[in-house]
Amino acid sequence: MGDWDDEDEVTRGLGAAAAAKRTPARKKVLLVDDSETVLMVERMALGRGPYDLITARDGVEAVQRALAERPDLILLDVMMPRMNGFEVCRELRQHESTRQVPIIFVTTRSEGENVEAGYSLGATDYVNKPFTAAELLAKLRSHLGQ
Repeated sequence: MGDWDDEDEVTRGLGAAAAAKRTPARKKVLLVDDSETVLMVERMALGRGPYDLITARDGVEAVQRALAERPDLILLDVMMPRMNGFEVCRELRQHESTRQVPIIFVTTRSEGENVEAGYSLGATDYVNKPFTAAELLAKLRSHLGQ
């Protein structure tokens, strides 16, 4: 009977390992926007995915949360009070702990000079407002390797 118990433990262990491979690891995503409506739409779009969502309502709070929480990815608005998205991106690229974190600007500021400025400061990608849930999820999956 002991042999069967050992076999069952091995079988259960393999089943757990296989299930772990199928279940994507949860990723922490920092949502930064001064609009509660945009934050709500982003939370709705991402809420069912394997993401732990944290939020910031302005640029100063964004830097503080990013340094404290160490997110796997940041969705960042450009036009915000206290510190705009470009300034936030520049600041985060100066810290070792956030230097490599993907930063996706989610903004209405999609003019060529703004896009160029964002990339030159270290942005990883851009999503224009208004966006669809599918578009947002595709960008996240692409940059998080999911």
